[in-house]
Amino acid sequence: LTRVPTNFSAPLSNLLTREVFQKTLFSHMTKAPGRGSSMDATAAPELIEQAQLSDFKACDDPGAPRLGQTLHGDPATGRTVASGGNALAPARSAAEEALLAAALRLLRDHGHAGITTRRLAQEAGVNHGLVHYYFGSNENLLVAALERFTEGLVGRQRELYARDITFVEKWRTAMWLLIGEDAAYQKIWMELQALAWNNEGIRERLARVNADWRAVLTEAFEQPRRELGIEMPLEALVSLVITFNLGIMVERLGAIDTGHAALLEWIDQWLSN
Repeated sequence: LTRVPTNFSAPLSNLLTREVFQKTLFSHMTKAPGRGSSMDATAAPELIEQAQLSDFKACDDPGAPRLGQTLHGDPATGRTVASGGNALAPARSAAEEALLAAALRLLRDHGHAGITTRRLAQEAGVNHGLVHYYFGSNENLLVAALERFTEGLVGRQRELYARDITFVEKWRTAMWLLIGEDAAYQKIWMELQALAWNNEGIRERLARVNADWRAVLTEAFEQPRRELGIEMPLEALVSLVITFNLGIMVERLGAIDTGHAALLEWIDQWLSN
């Protein structure tokens, strides 16, 4: 397992290579028949590739308005476009989309403490007055960006757990996403968690984000819990998985991965056996 770098502007796919992942979570697949998974280790990258179904990457969308671009009307279409020529929705939607994407980039790269109204507007390429006009406050914009990001990832996870593959294969893919592909989302979520500690309104909205993830895991673990003979109540099992995920996230954001590989390998072998 590789450490999550402190530079979150790097492409997410580079945070954890498939080769490294195979050497850790999939190392047991070469064991004698009757032990571990029957899936060949070489199939792991293909499974992972297929599982990235509807990954939401607005913060890296090359079509989103960026620093230095200007929104202007296109007489031929009546739509608003960026100076680079990318077609966008009508003006209000274009400005909102640009601000949401800018909020994700700034949260990922700089954290909430360094985000001002002018910095958001500059990154989005819009007038700074539009931040409060459309969202009411910087905080509302930041939370809206997280909610939008969450919606995409929740949809992806639901599609993953609905696939016609074994539960252990779904688990492996989810773990690969947890320790690699979803690092930017985790950084953004944790930034807003810190902001919410002293803001009741944000706490309530982040509680709904947590509830969305809890609902996904409740649906995903209901049948495997019965099949695996886990006597723990479903609600308790889901809470255990959520706190497990959060622990992994927080430690890796601090560049700590001690014991993670061993823990994930143990869980994988237990599920396989």
